[in-house]
Amino acid sequence: KAVVSTQSTGDLESDVAGDTSGSLKHVLVALIQGNRSENGVDHTQAISDAQELYDAGKARWGTNESAFNKILVSRSPKHLKRVFNEYRNIANGEDIETAIKSEMSGDTKDAFLALVRVIKDAELYFAEQLHKSMKGLGTNDDKLIRLLVWRCEIDLDEIKTCFKLVAKGETLEEFISGDCSGDYKRALLTLCG
Repeated sequence: KAVVSTQSTGDLESDVAGDTSGSLKHVLVALIQGNRSENGVDHTQAISDAQELYDAGKARWGTNESAFNKILVSRSPKHLKRVFNEYRNIANGEDIETAIKSEMSGDTKDAFLALVRVIKDAELYFAEQLHKSMKGLGTNDDKLIRLLVWRCEIDLDEIKTCFKLVAKGETLEEFISGDCSGDYKRALLTLCG
C-alpha cells in the first residue's frame, strides 16, 4: 500500500473503492486495510466462526457475504485453517471452497476462493497460477512476470516443487523454456534461480 501511494497520485484504498463495487469492493478494501489478526488459534472462536460461515451461506436463502468478508479477511491463517476444518464438520463433509462456489458468483466468488486457497496452501496456489499463465495457447506474460518477481525471494523453491506436481512432472524451468524465448526466457529462468 505504501509503495503504491508513493508511486501514484492517489491513495490505493480510494482508487480500489472507486473502481469496484458491491461485495468485491468490501473484500478488496478490507484486504488493503491490512487488519488481519496474527494471533494463534482460538478453538472456541474457530467453531463459532465456522458456524457463522455456515449460517451465512448454506443455512439460509441467499448469502451474507459480509460474514464471509469479516472472517476470511480478519482472522489469522492458522485460525482460518482450523475454521475450515470445523466448517467441514458442521457442513456434513462439504468444504468451504465448495460452499463458496455454490453460494457466490463472479469476482467476489473468485476473490474468496483465492483467499481460501492461499490460506490452505499458498505454494500450491501460486504454482497453479504460474501453470495457468503458461498453459494452452499463448502466455499471460503480465501474470507470469508478476508472480515470479513477487515470489522469487519468498517461497519460489517451494512453489517450484508444487509446480512439478501441477504440471505432471514438468519443472517450472522446463515450462518456461518451452513457452518463452530469447532474453525474456533467460530473465525468467534467472528469477527461478
